[in-house]
Amino acid sequence: MTVVYWPLFGLRLVSAGLDLRPMTEADQPLLANLLPDDLELDPSATRFAGDDERVTRGRISYQTYWRYYGTWATEAWRLNFVVRQGDRIIGLQELEGNDFLALRTVDTSSFLIPSARGQGLGKQMRATVLGLAFGPLSAEAAITSAWYDNHASLGVSRSLGYQPNGEHLHRRGDSVDRMVHLRLTRDDWLAGQHEPPTIVGFDPCRPLFGLGPT
Repeated sequence: MTVVYWPLFGLRLVSAGLDLRPMTEADQPLLANLLPDDLELDPSATRFAGDDERVTRGRISYQTYWRYYGTWATEAWRLNFVVRQGDRIIGLQELEGNDFLALRTVDTSSFLIPSARGQGLGKQMRATVLGLAFGPLSAEAAITSAWYDNHASLGVSRSLGYQPNGEHLHRRGDSVDRMVHLRLTRDDWLAGQHEPPTIVGFDPCRPLFGLGPT
């Protein structure tokens, strides 16, 4: 019955051997254990005295999960997909919409476990959620950002057709560094002739995104 009240748990995206499903409570222990050491977490997140760094990162992962679902609104939503290759969890792919019904713009972020990197899976993960965004969500643009030296993330974006969208200085730890922004339009995405993912269970989710019936 959970799917009736929270139909996101019935949503599934399948593409090129990858299976993406919205994160559930049961996924939390596994994902907390899999967080890569180089994954940047929210620097403003609550930290508790006495915790070691691994426990702290796991707690932040749990709190982020609860916050995203607990504050979900049609005006602002963030959806984390657990990415599986076969029976193995290999990462997380986020799709975010702020003032989506007016702006029709989505943002993305992701991580892969170290053993799954360098195989084109980051590109496939992103392409899969973009298939949802530019498909049934009817987005007009997708944006993304990465540090200037995050060559893997920037390479994925450029290979999918994103174009430069400015840069700005941003706090990075105790210093300041350069953040690069990119943007992909609907027309450029469609011109790329990407293979659409198989999308299961989206129609019951439409009200959560402020969309009417098909």
